[in-house]
Amino acid sequence: MNGGELYVTRLSAWAPGIGSSGEWDEWALDMRNISSCAKGPDISFTDPLFHRRLSQISKMTIQVIHDLLPLEENTKLFFLSFRGELSRQYQINKMLIKEDTIMPAAFSLSVFNAPVALASIALGLKGGYSALYPGSNSFAAGLAAAAAAVLFSGTAEELAFVYADEQPPPEYRCFFRECPPPLAFGLILSRAPRSFSVPLSLFKERGDPLVFLKDLLLCGEIHVSS
Repeated sequence: MNGGELYVTRLSAWAPGIGSSGEWDEWALDMRNISSCAKGPDISFTDPLFHRRLSQISKMTIQVIHDLLPLEENTKLFFLSFRGELSRQYQINKMLIKEDTIMPAAFSLSVFNAPVALASIALGLKGGYSALYPGSNSFAAGLAAAAAAVLFSGTAEELAFVYADEQPPPEYRCFFRECPPPLAFGLILSRAPRSFSVPLSLFKERGDPLVFLKDLLLCGEIHVSS
């Protein structure tokens, strides 16, 4: 990337079956697997009426952004996903087929930017957000777009980058050659290094979010915060 170096200065992650920083390190070493299930974090730090109807991807997004806190007041969020609210979209399709109607509340929670918008509401964040589905399922393109938002903004010193994808409904798994597990992780991209930070330029393999996260953990300089 042109325009200077960026640093990963904080990392958070959530996936079913993995509950601690040490277990994430084991996962990076292929000693532990992510569970392929639709379970989400309990996000008990939010209001019960708020979180009781949320999907797995929205809960995971809220959790990993929460674990990145505290953020600067104007820190922008950058959300990347390949599947978005897939389970809710499936339920809406079923509703259309069976009942020829859509409930407004169900639709509002099914849009692509719902997870990051709900995180902003739940955590009272005011820096704004972007939600991106990268062309050709390219994680590298999404990460480059987030980096550019910091490097070339002229004002932003850091940005919170979040990737999240939930467990697909069973009916959709035939469309995946290899069904990727549910996973969300967040990291702070900063212009300036901190006590524990890693230059983003060290990671040449950025095509797959799981590979990128494993490489980040295996470098040994940064661990999952919770």
